[in-house]
Amino acid sequence: MSERETLGSRLGFIMLSVGCAVGLGNVWRFPYITGKYGGGMFVLLYLLFLVLIGFPLLVAELSVGRGGRANLVGSVQKLAPESTRKYWQIPFKAVFTGNFILMIYYTVVSGWLLAYVGYYLTGAISHCREATEISAVFAQLTASPWESSIFMLSSVAVGAFVCSCGLRNGVEKSAKFLMALLFVLLLILAIYAVTLPGAAEGLKFYLMPDWTKFSQNIGETVYAAMGQAFFTLSIGVGSIAIFGSYVDKQRSLPGESVAIISVDTLVALLAGVIIFPCCFSFGVNPGAGPGLIFVSLPNVFAQMPGGRFWGALFFLFLSIAALTTVIAVFENLIAFLMDQMKFSRRKASAIVCAAVALFSLPCVFGFNLWSAIQPMGKGSTILDLEDFIVSQNLLPLGATALALFCSWQYGWGWKNFSGEANTGKGLKFPEGLRWYFRYLLPLLVLTVMFFGYKQFFK
Repeated sequence: MSERETLGSRLGFIMLSVGCAVGLGNVWRFPYITGKYGGGMFVLLYLLFLVLIGFPLLVAELSVGRGGRANLVGSVQKLAPESTRKYWQIPFKAVFTGNFILMIYYTVVSGWLLAYVGYYLTGAISHCREATEISAVFAQLTASPWESSIFMLSSVAVGAFVCSCGLRNGVEKSAKFLMALLFVLLLILAIYAVTLPGAAEGLKFYLMPDWTKFSQNIGETVYAAMGQAFFTLSIGVGSIAIFGSYVDKQRSLPGESVAIISVDTLVALLAGVIIFPCCFSFGVNPGAGPGLIFVSLPNVFAQMPGGRFWGALFFLFLSIAALTTVIAVFENLIAFLMDQMKFSRRKASAIVCAAVALFSLPCVFGFNLWSAIQPMGKGSTILDLEDFIVSQNLLPLGATALALFCSWQYGWGWKNFSGEANTGKGLKFPEGLRWYFRYLLPLLVLTVMFFGYKQFFK
């Protein structure tokens, strides 16, 4: 059996983990809910829940990966006691499918972003000046099964090709380059945004503490902060565990987790520094979701001097954020086939590429050929169903199983988990938090899940 691949540097590990965590939620959800729920007040609450929920779960997932030296399923198979191994395999195999389901709609959205980069570079969207014209561009893109499929396949091809080049030469090198480019673009866009007329009002709305907004619905605000702190790191389906399996034991995992969370949060905060000054300067509503990205912001660029250039730059930034996630999750799926099925990297890459491309087509067709299928109610799409399965079900269930696996004596056990997490130099995980992992942490995650269901059905 060939020796397991390892990453070449600590920077590569952090950039890969951040690339997996940083995604479209950092851009189209975090800034909006920060402004909606009290600005700086919400940010403080969000940071609190990052410490209470995001941080311990990230340490747990990385520890399982490093302890088992395999993907999430393979690591649990190695680490669980023989007497209970078959029982732990059931939930972790189920939640691991979330990686594949995520990719069969995330690659579609990534494809839309690539399409918009092309629109701005070629000037295809430059003639649009009215909001209705800009909305029509996105409607035409999603209504075309051929165009959406081509860009989706481009996203799939990038992920599969990079991973097929190897862990160090493909995945790690691409993560370093793409994340460096992402931060350069972020800084350029942020500096430009804060110099726009009216930028101060946008920043005030975004970051100034607003007790009135915060107190209008404290319960909803607390849930929003909890949900963002949990979902921002994509913990629960093993998408980050795989990178723990590729690192040595020179540094403790709590210290590495702080670095990952800090960079992820910085990206989210800077995204708001770009979006709100732009929207306030040109009188555009900074809503949330795909409408912000594909309609509201193009409406800003249409009014902005040099809008074609800034639009291309912004969508290039978004495409990079999306593609780093695609590459990271592809690597997880490919590593699963390599670990469990003993496939070569190239064979595993080809299989994942073909499977994701094929099963992404229903998401593409859900906006056109199969638009009559509305699985979540009137006006919903297949993408909505796929996102609901992953976000509202598999992620929280996986995170709950992870917390219990690390703290129960019937699982990996607290002593084994804390020993692995604290191996190496750097920040140590408090030894006395076993009760928190066993009882309170699962309760917090299930609370996020419960309120997600409540909000959805409401």
